[in-house]
Amino acid sequence: MDLLIKLFVILMLLGIVASLGSGLFYLVRDKENSDRTARALTVRILLSVILFGMLMLGIFTGVIEPHGVNPNIR
Repeated sequence: MDLLIKLFVILMLLGIVASLGSGLFYLVRDKENSDRTARALTVRILLSVILFGMLMLGIFTGVIEPHGVNPNIR
């Protein structure tokens, strides 16, 4: 189960970076008035919101446990 969660997070992060890269590519290369840049960045935002929501849901349900680092400054 732990491996599946890590794989899901990594795949989502790769999808976010790929969408960001395609948005940059379309921004630089498109000479006409197309909406491909906006569509790519919309997909990036959607993937980011889904990833954030899934991580919060996993933490609240106990499926994902935070690592427990507590920075006590003395």
